[in-house]
Amino acid sequence: MFSPELFFDLKHFSHSNIFSNTQTVWTPLANLNNYLENWFSSHRPCQNDVSIAETARIYGAVSFGPGSLVEDGACIVGPAVIGEECEIRQGAYIRGNCLMGDRCILGHASELKNSIMLNDAKAPHFAYVGDSILGNNVNLGAGTKLSNLTISTKKNIKSGLRPTLKLSVKNKIIDTGLSKLGAIVGDNSQTGCNAVTNPGTIIGKNTLVYANTSVSKGLVPENSIVKLRQVVEITERNT
Repeated sequence: MFSPELFFDLKHFSHSNIFSNTQTVWTPLANLNNYLENWFSSHRPCQNDVSIAETARIYGAVSFGPGSLVEDGACIVGPAVIGEECEIRQGAYIRGNCLMGDRCILGHASELKNSIMLNDAKAPHFAYVGDSILGNNVNLGAGTKLSNLTISTKKNIKSGLRPTLKLSVKNKIIDTGLSKLGAIVGDNSQTGCNAVTNPGTIIGKNTLVYANTSVSKGLVPENSIVKLRQVVEITERNT
């Protein structure tokens, strides 16, 4: 039900091995830091054939594929691996443990943290992508927020750990093993402007989430449309 192959075509993703031998699509998020550490142990950070603005800031281990662009005011904190022909636009923020495929876009005032973007994934305007995976050709409408931590979560006083996030799917409780989990968004899916996904939202391939919709945690099947139903009334203004 949650194997990576059901959500993503991994044939052309350079880092597809991060999904190897995983039964659940969110497992790579738990392994992301180790994966990047191992990658950098055998690869030198590369910034050849990359256009980086003078006012951009890069800290730690960050590697780019050729043809990528980093605009003014962007801040990238490693470890991070960014693919070929990607755009990190003005004011974007990459906050560690991030893996981007080719031709990805992280746009103005958008933040990426502990996340994976497959080829051609885009978060172009005012987005928050935390502890999430965006599939091939996914597009997040302006202002989309992929919330990654439940509002009532508290740390255990003794252990200092938060409880793990659990999903209810077909009357079954599934423990993700993660205390922080944003959204998994399958290939070719899109969100409209100002959409919000609640922590633990799993969206199948080829799905549309309409503007201003708040999506509850759990599974949204592939080939779905998620609509917000509301009544808008326009009345005469008395002057």
